[in-house]
Amino acid sequence: MEQLAHVFSLIVQPAYDLTGSWWAAIFLFTLATKIILMPLALWTQQNSIVMVRLMPETFRLKTRYFGDRETIEERSNELNKKAGYHPLLSLIPLAIQVVILFGLVDVIHGITDSGAPGTEFLGMTPIIDGGITWIMPLAAALSSVALGLASNKLNPLQREQSRAEKNTTNGLSIAMSLVLAVYVVCGMAFYWVCSNLLSILVQIVCNIIIDPRKQVDYDELNAARDEFEAMDAATKSTHKWFQRDPHAAREKEDYKRFFDTIGKHLVFYSESSGFYKYFQGAIEWLLANSDIRIHYVTSDPNDQVFELAKQQPRLIPYYLGQRRLITLFMKLDADVVVTSLGDLESSYMKRSYVRKDAEYMYMCHHMTSMTVTSTRNEYTYYDDVLCVGPHQQHDLELVEKYYDTPSKRKPAIGYDLLDRSIKNYQKQNLGQRKPGEKPLLLIGPSWQYDNLMDSCLDGLLEQLMGRGWRIVVRPHPEYLKRYPARMEEILARYADADPEELSFETDFSSNTSVLSADLLFTD
Repeated sequence: MEQLAHVFSLIVQPAYDLTGSWWAAIFLFTLATKIILMPLALWTQQNSIVMVRLMPETFRLKTRYFGDRETIEERSNELNKKAGYHPLLSLIPLAIQVVILFGLVDVIHGITDSGAPGTEFLGMTPIIDGGITWIMPLAAALSSVALGLASNKLNPLQREQSRAEKNTTNGLSIAMSLVLAVYVVCGMAFYWVCSNLLSILVQIVCNIIIDPRKQVDYDELNAARDEFEAMDAATKSTHKWFQRDPHAAREKEDYKRFFDTIGKHLVFYSESSGFYKYFQGAIEWLLANSDIRIHYVTSDPNDQVFELAKQQPRLIPYYLGQRRLITLFMKLDADVVVTSLGDLESSYMKRSYVRKDAEYMYMCHHMTSMTVTSTRNEYTYYDDVLCVGPHQQHDLELVEKYYDTPSKRKPAIGYDLLDRSIKNYQKQNLGQRKPGEKPLLLIGPSWQYDNLMDSCLDGLLEQLMGRGWRIVVRPHPEYLKRYPARMEEILARYADADPEELSFETDFSSNTSVLSADLLFTD
């Protein structure tokens, strides 16, 4: 370090001779090091821009392989290597700063040991001498704050980081500056303050010489980031950070158990317990007429399938929340997958990238038109659509022709739920009211814009309550999924209502209220 200190003295001493101030000499020394290291700063700038250029593809990887950290890391490393990005390059300037600090120690001690007037403060250490010297740790911390705020706006890589990443980076920098300035002499702390402030100027110069806007497509970057953040937000836990998810351990265990199972020939996916009724006929027939093992994935921890599985050892249920579910779909290894999800591949749920030959079947959960409420790609990425009858087959043929999408198999399988509903209606005499029993009025809205729940529910209930009806409000499952906060607000408004007069039905596993209603309000 003595040799390094000698080299530094060759800059500091002439600077002092020029200015007559050791403080000014340290500032000029800092400026000189920034100029000498400018090529390294430009190299780091270009390296950061390379990383920013890769971000759209990185966000697309995170979206495509959502939750699959191993694959995301592997593909990201391939991208970085191909583009020539060096992840450790940003550490070199920091390492050089540390080396400069060590070399500057002897320079400062040489100045203070000379006993020249006005050098006493340079050699004082805040932790030892206290008093006015504490201004240097404060100045170091404030200069680090200024550098952090400027970097958030000017540094091409830091500007694109998340708020948490920025706070972490800046927080560590501020803490390091503060601690360093407490334990080193004031002259070295002053160098650190100058270095932080001049780094802002260096970044401005780098942006002028190598303008990130000329190399980065920020529209593409923002679009890719928005898509990933939307998926991430949609799958975040509803629990506060300090609240424990009561189903977390169970979900983790089921996820592992699912992938530990080899040879999954048939997988069903259900959004909630209420969807089992759409699969029930097919599942019961398969259990009675084959030896196949049915793997049933559900997003409802209280799904009725868990009780049914106790009596059916070949019906194997798994509970998975939304975040793990997306990853499961992407890594799904099964011969046949049956769901009632619309927009497969166009939404967060993708076809497996592990099994390209897996066959995906769409199970219709209604008997009506396939075109009125469906989206552009509702059925596009399915191999089969299990239709109720010829009318749905015809609708799908028209959809395929209109959008010029590949033709898929469209077997007509009937509607088992209707058959069972008729039997249950007759068996339970649901059309007969007991003596003195109030007539049942069912409010069954849809979930589209301006639906009954959002537009006129309060006014409708105001007119109906107190008139001798037993009212059941049965919101659409999609409404509950898309607008949980609205539903909670509605439930809170009517929390004090007499349950014998007004109730809300959010469990769709049974159709009893539908079959026994005397009057139906819908939109």
